Amino acid sequence: MGAKHILQTNLENEVENPLIWPLLSILRTSQTRFKVHNLASQLKLKGLLPDLDNDANKDLFKRNFLLMNALYQLQAMLMPEQWLQVQAMDIQLSAHLPSDIELILEQDIALRDYYLDWDQYDTSSESIEMLFDSFWRRYDAYLGKDEKLIDKTQALEIFELNALASNQDIRRRWRKLALKWHPDRASGNAIKFQQVCMAWQKLRV
Repeated sequence: MGAKHILQTNLENEVENPLIWPLLSILRTSQTRFKVHNLASQLKLKGLLPDLDNDANKDLFKRNFLLMNALYQLQAMLMPEQWLQVQAMDIQLSAHLPSDIELILEQDIALRDYYLDWDQYDTSSESIEMLFDSFWRRYDAYLGKDEKLIDKTQALEIFELNALASNQDIRRRWRKLALKWHPDRASGNAIKFQQVCMAWQKLRV
């Protein structure tokens, strides 16, 4: 409970990073340990991680930042059912939490706070939003999702929320449903996952 609270403190108002979901797919396909550049290579092969800057050093930094941000968000979302170890050179998904989980989280707090702080990305919120809109379009193509448009009422119905739902209600529901229906989880359903992705893109602000 204490460990989950440590992570949720940062997660409540976090900008949703669309790399979370393809990363979960990659991590679920293998019990091996990953390095952050291995994950970047796999995302590039899937067409989900474009070049982010004309300057090679800035491109490397931004790619690393986005991946670490997504991994830390995913770590919080999976707790307490699963443990995602997040270290740049040692990333692994496991079914059981470490016995010293609270100590591990406390030790990682400075690095986690850094990667969850969008000011460190060195760009405007508008640029981040445009970047993520591009990622979502790439992810739609990756999922093979229909381009059928839905309105806000239909999106709320998919989330089982009413028109009075707050942005925080919508965000919490999105994360719950996306984790539930992600096709690489035991309860997963690809069609329902596509539906909640479509609803989230309509409702996210």
